Amino acid sequence: MKALTSNVSKALPIGATLQCVDNTGAREIQIISVKGFKGVRRRLDVAGVGDLVVASVKKGTADMRREVVNAVVIRQKKEYMRADGLRVKFEDNAAVIITPEGILKGSEVRGPVAKEAADRWPSVGSAASILV
Repeated sequence: MKALTSNVSKALPIGATLQCVDNTGAREIQIISVKGFKGVRRRLDVAGVGDLVVASVKKGTADMRREVVNAVVIRQKKEYMRADGLRVKFEDNAAVIITPEGILKGSEVRGPVAKEAADRWPSVGSAASILV
């Protein structure tokens, strides 16, 4: 996992729902916690593009529902600025499920993937059809 080169605005607190855009059987996940988040007392963990989150599957196939999974945020609605001054935002909040080792659990990713997430997680970047 590489460090991010841009200053991503963290816009997804605990409890936020994300679309799951891979072919694992999950359709919607809810953030439980953010791995590696360092905050202050009584502040909710927040995630942004490229962050690893622990999530619960809310909608999907019967065997995936209510399962606790690791996921990587690949899109967020809140705009963020890259190092070159370009501002990027997407239509939805989306994530893909990964294994504890950091390998993509599904075999495809639907829709665009942020360049920051693809750089930080090579398995996600290799499965992406569109990099933005």
